[in-house]
Amino acid sequence: MFEQQNPYAVGAPAITVADNERTAFIRRTYTHLSGAVLALVALEVVLFNVVPADTMFSLVRTMTAGYGWLLVLGAFMGVSWMARSWASSDTSKGLQYLGLGVYVCANAVLLLPLLYMSINFIGPELPVAAAAITSVTFMGLTVFVFATKADLSGWGKYLAIAGIVAMAMIVASIVIGFNLGILFSGAMIGLMCGYILYDTSNILHHYRTDQHVAASLSLFASVVTLFWYILRLMIALSGRD
Repeated sequence: MFEQQNPYAVGAPAITVADNERTAFIRRTYTHLSGAVLALVALEVVLFNVVPADTMFSLVRTMTAGYGWLLVLGAFMGVSWMARSWASSDTSKGLQYLGLGVYVCANAVLLLPLLYMSINFIGPELPVAAAAITSVTFMGLTVFVFATKADLSGWGKYLAIAGIVAMAMIVASIVIGFNLGILFSGAMIGLMCGYILYDTSNILHHYRTDQHVAASLSLFASVVTLFWYILRLMIALSGRD
């Protein structure tokens, strides 16, 4: 989430190769992204059916209060760093796919309490609506970058700074015990939209054509985080009715 620009693009990026080769790379990237999203949905269905209700409630309590959530976020960031490193490996395709798979599994576990809370306390239509909004937003941002062919790699350092500030606010809210509220969720939605524009631009301009796994993981991370904060915002707004 907080990377500045693709540091692994050593060699000819996709923008410089023949049209058919670039098209094949883009198709592979978005096919892998679609597969990762479908795998995430399948994992959530399995987890909902195998995780006991009392464990779900414990996860929700951990997520909404106390230092346990800080430990969960720390573990998730560590796994994310490892998965990204593996997915960007230049020596092993198997390691690349392992990184993507580990990252999908980590997100499935992290999303589970929020999905459980929204489905059981508000209704199953809420995550469906959040997914629809996420999909429309993602498609709109993707079309914009592909239509303009804008190179937004210069955004990397600013997105990274914003991400660090956001993480500091999350840690402070857990330590001090204040609610970040709907304005923070709205700001994070804006930040994730910036990351989707940035990631899509890097796919066009800075990734090599053999880096479809790493490219799809970057997009997947931004899309899932966007969904997280859209759903979080919708839960908060539903509670105000």
